[in-house]
Amino acid sequence: MSRPAPSALLPWLESLRCPHCAEPVELAERTLRCSRHHSFDLARAGYAPLLAGASPTSGDDDDMARARDSFLATGAYAPLREAIAQIAPPHIRRILDIGCGTGYYLAGLLEQRPDAHGLGVDTSVRALRFAARAHERAAAASWDVFTRFPLADGSTDLVLDVFAPRHPEEFARVLAPGGHLLVVRPAPDHLEQLRTAVPGMVGVDPRKEERLHEVLDPLFTTVRTVPVSFALALDAPTARDLVAMTPSARHVGEQELRALLTGTSEVTVSVVASLHRRR
Repeated sequence: MSRPAPSALLPWLESLRCPHCAEPVELAERTLRCSRHHSFDLARAGYAPLLAGASPTSGDDDDMARARDSFLATGAYAPLREAIAQIAPPHIRRILDIGCGTGYYLAGLLEQRPDAHGLGVDTSVRALRFAARAHERAAAASWDVFTRFPLADGSTDLVLDVFAPRHPEEFARVLAPGGHLLVVRPAPDHLEQLRTAVPGMVGVDPRKEERLHEVLDPLFTTVRTVPVSFALALDAPTARDLVAMTPSARHVGEQELRALLTGTSEVTVSVVASLHRRR
């Protein structure tokens, strides 16, 4: 006997579209199908595989996803999750989390919005295994943020983008009138102590804010911008997980991390969160 489809996916069914032809899809047992006979079997882990064409090469691999889950489970980034919930609009019903990873921030927002439903999307099937069970009202799906989203126009109230790639035109298309985009990105001094200790870590683009506004301002009005900064005291394993869950993991080997991060260290978490309204 097959397992039922995840209940968190049901509120999104009317909004989902086939990634090949953009037709509406229907759910039959654990398969999504469109009128042109494209079909997508739900993964055993519970997410909807809606990638069209070749799988993207980006996204967390298994080690990165496990490191992310391990690090976030410590509560080290709880102040950031709480800040996101405070910045997000109070009355939202549908939340689309881009590059959701393990679903940590989406789950935190859903805890504060009991009437809302979430959909976390990522290219990493490893991370989606965690995201699919992050919260009872959070569905999960795989698709590429740089392609047309398999969602209907105006189908969500809030797009959440935390340390994730951005596709402003698609953000604006899937947002309902009056909908919002919440973007979180690193400030120049984010994790600067770790970046000093681990030279192979990826740095922060000094023109990040300028580039962000270049792409967002034609489509969105900035409502508010909030700096979020706090200090963390990390033991060596937790510090290694923090590095290993980021793109820096592709440039720094595990043995190198073990040699460089051996004791307790204090790092500064410094990010910028901004809320934008669709024009």
